[in-house]
Amino acid sequence: MGTILHGRGLRGRSKRTVYRPMAEINVTPFVDVMLVLLIVFMVTAPLLTVGVPVDLPKTQARNLSDQDEPLVISVNSGGEVFVQESLVDIANLVPLLVAITDANAEARIYVRGDRSINYGRIMEVMGSVNAAGFTRVALVAELPKLGER
Repeated sequence: MGTILHGRGLRGRSKRTVYRPMAEINVTPFVDVMLVLLIVFMVTAPLLTVGVPVDLPKTQARNLSDQDEPLVISVNSGGEVFVQESLVDIANLVPLLVAITDANAEARIYVRGDRSINYGRIMEVMGSVNAAGFTRVALVAELPKLGER
């Protein structure tokens, strides 16, 4: 009883194994990069709003949610008035707002005022905006941090 193997060993397998390339995409590095980018954008997005440094007062009021991009008027600690990031004289504020909003009285306008300036200066700015016919004018404040009042 003789068996002929023909050089293949037991069960007919060859000693050489054939390697095939892996056809799967490794998504782990892609996910890692996307998570890092997400964190970077989450940190930098709040810093891109308005470039005028203003120390806002703290308040317990809830945040407003609005779909339109508001027009921001800032009053810094020196009492200077800015529309977005451009310095504006108080006498030229109303004509500039009318030109920017195309005389839309329903345009959302936020007024940001530094906590160290006189309240009367902020009211002067708000009064000018309101006298021009703009009805959606709001003050902006920060929420206090935990344990702060």
